[in-house]
Amino acid sequence: MSSPAPARTRCATPATRNEIRRAAVWLGMAGAIALVVLLVQPLLIIFAGLVFAALLDGGVRLLGRVLPIGRGWRLLLVCLLTIAFLAGTFYLAGVQIAAQATQLRSTVETQAMHVAGMLAQHGLMPGASDINGLMKQAMSSLGRVTSWVGTAFGALTTMFMILVIGLFVAMDPRLYDRGLQWMVPEANRVEFAVTMQRMGRTLRRLLAGRLLGMAAEGVLTWIALMLGGVPMALILGILTGLLAFIPNIGAFISGALMIAVGFSAGYDTGIWAIATYVIVQGFDGYVLIPMVAKRTVDLPPALTLGAQILASALFGIMGLALADPMTALIKTAMERRSENVENAPEPAA
Repeated sequence: MSSPAPARTRCATPATRNEIRRAAVWLGMAGAIALVVLLVQPLLIIFAGLVFAALLDGGVRLLGRVLPIGRGWRLLLVCLLTIAFLAGTFYLAGVQIAAQATQLRSTVETQAMHVAGMLAQHGLMPGASDINGLMKQAMSSLGRVTSWVGTAFGALTTMFMILVIGLFVAMDPRLYDRGLQWMVPEANRVEFAVTMQRMGRTLRRLLAGRLLGMAAEGVLTWIALMLGGVPMALILGILTGLLAFIPNIGAFISGALMIAVGFSAGYDTGIWAIATYVIVQGFDGYVLIPMVAKRTVDLPPALTLGAQILASALFGIMGLALADPMTALIKTAMERRSENVENAPEPAA
């Protein structure tokens, strides 16, 4: 007599099937979050490459208004102009920049130890013997997620990958745009395409505004410090321009360096450095940024600063540099979502 066949496990009731679907969704979300945590470093590099691609694409589009040539030639021209500008700058001022960079490091270290010693005398900080230990501990805890980028080889490799990704994407952005659209359900592809176009336009405008602000702050700082006789005016102007890419925090760091170097040369030069910092930041905050914000994306300062704090705590220095573009893209996507909700037809009664 044959044994009965094993019974099949069936989810006959709709309630059971719904619970299984919900459990699968939650498991999928947990797996996606875990995957993002594990792949946060490559994801940051890819995003940085996309930001660089948007920067190149903005230059290509700008040249397209005056040069009726192919996109590939315009991209090549943008790359050659960028390389020529960087090479020319470092060739003309390379020796001076190298000498001032070494002098700046020793000056900042001396000024920092002097201020720390004064605070320690008044009981506001630990003794001088503990300051180096605190500094090492703070630096070791900074950017735990991307600590491998801190090495010289890791930094060069990361920069190379960012440049390569940016160049490939900038060569044919539509190819990658279509690829992303194929990964979206067909019913949502049109809306996804519109959102991506707005995000790309927002990113290009944001980067254009940042470059304009960086150039203005760097040149104005260099000229003002040079007129006031502040040492290392060139390297301070370059650092101010580079740090202007990170709003709020970059201005604070450049101001601290500027004031420290100014007071190292005397009381009068220190006062001049403070006045330079106030005037340049005032011009940037009350004249340049409002003018640029009308044509670019307007991010509230508190929102930007909060995003920078969170991104730096989670992703280190690279997250700090990319916090502003991340916030702008999220803001654009949420604005598009709110437009769809407002324009959606009301359900029939």
